[in-house]
Amino acid sequence: MGIDTSIQMTGLGALSALGDDIKAHREAVEGHHVPFRKLGDLLGKASPYADFPAAWIAKREPLTNRKWSPVTMAALQVAKQAVADAGWGEDDLRDAALVVGTSRGNAAGWLGPWPGRRPFKLMAASNTMHGEAASAISIELGVAGPNHVISTGCAAGLDAVGVARMILQLGHAQRALVVAVELPLVEVLLDQYANAGLLSKSMKADPYAPDTSGFIPAEAAAGLCLEVGGKHSKGPRLLDFRSNSDARDPIGIPGDGGRTPQLLMAMNTDTAEVAAVCPHATGTAVQAAADPAALSRAFPQKKPSLHLLKPYIGHAIGASGLIETVIMAEFLRGRKLPPNLAGLHVPEGFEMPHQTTMATGPVVKLSHGMGGHNALLLMGVPD
Repeated sequence: MGIDTSIQMTGLGALSALGDDIKAHREAVEGHHVPFRKLGDLLGKASPYADFPAAWIAKREPLTNRKWSPVTMAALQVAKQAVADAGWGEDDLRDAALVVGTSRGNAAGWLGPWPGRRPFKLMAASNTMHGEAASAISIELGVAGPNHVISTGCAAGLDAVGVARMILQLGHAQRALVVAVELPLVEVLLDQYANAGLLSKSMKADPYAPDTSGFIPAEAAAGLCLEVGGKHSKGPRLLDFRSNSDARDPIGIPGDGGRTPQLLMAMNTDTAEVAAVCPHATGTAVQAAADPAALSRAFPQKKPSLHLLKPYIGHAIGASGLIETVIMAEFLRGRKLPPNLAGLHVPEGFEMPHQTTMATGPVVKLSHGMGGHNALLLMGVPD
């Protein structure tokens, strides 16, 4: 069976420390902008994480609402952006599928306080459900088709795309709206990351540096519209999605890359050579070893260029896969690939261009969730 080339990415939405729409994200990456600041500027100087770096959404007011949680408000913002970008109307939305990905759901504003917003009692409102964002998008936008919430850790954003693709391929819908969201900068979550030794204390994200030891946490949300056929030829094609498990460890990643090479070697590229890979590249020591090992095993000869986006955004946990996907898709609309920050360590045998380059073939996005869950998404350059 050949690959399904009819599914297109027709609408993009993005929200992070880099800006409040997809254009701002493209311009920030093109300008090599890095938004990291010390958490004391957000959480206060008395916070135990005051000196740790992080990246957060600058405009806080739109995230505060009496009815919906902050996570839900971020999800709604990017969902509306993506829908407007795709040019969907009420009739398009009515039967569309909706899939939302998140790792920590509504912890921000429920388990952790949110300044300027009255607290909700436990189990007293929809805010206590990690699926609230999907319900809110359905209600506010009139999306009445299949509705799912995916929570597979840091792979949730990519897995949400995979579920949406399956729904479209099965013919259960002609359109799908995918959203991923994470607001992890609350102490109840930061405690967990810190206790596991996952937080970086460096203001520079250099995922493959010999001394890298953790990630820089970040807030983000992303929206993606998928269509069978598609209205806009400028959109990249969704060529493939695959996932598997290392079946080894609840937290760690095998140093040899585990079963990620099997995903890379099994993907259906329609004979075209993969031109570029956007790896997970969190900045943890184990990821710094596993990524190059997996990529070298999958590409022993001609190696694709690497394009790292966490040095710009930070690690947005369950939203990381989708926010990086929509940024890659925005560049692919112009048949281009995003530049890497200068001065980053480059795995042996690979190239990480510092300037925007042309996309000459399919592009891979990888994500890895705790528990050894691996996810791969393959995008095609627009015709």
